[in-house]
Amino acid sequence: MNPEDRGDAAIVYCTGRLTAEHCETFKTEVRKLINRRKQIALDLQKVDRMDSSGLGAIVGLYISAKKQDCVFELVNYGESIRELLGMAHLLSVFEACGRYGTRMP
Repeated sequence: MNPEDRGDAAIVYCTGRLTAEHCETFKTEVRKLINRRKQIALDLQKVDRMDSSGLGAIVGLYISAKKQDCVFELVNYGESIRELLGMAHLLSVFEACGRYGTRMP
């Protein structure tokens, strides 16, 4: 995880696996950003695997962000993550911002 600060916004560049063994650290670090930013984007372009724990972490972070009036988006995710979001009936929540090349302020 590598966050890029953009004032009131942050882009979190995720790499590797977003699976059960990495979720607690991931959630802790992103929640710190949610408390200090108005917009968070998770760039998932370099995530090569995500399991149900990773999906649960993203959903939990989305809920935390909404409670803080923070915009929470997923960007640059691949087909496998798109399929996982679809199976969980979450694609409509994240689809508009998930298209490759979405820009942050």
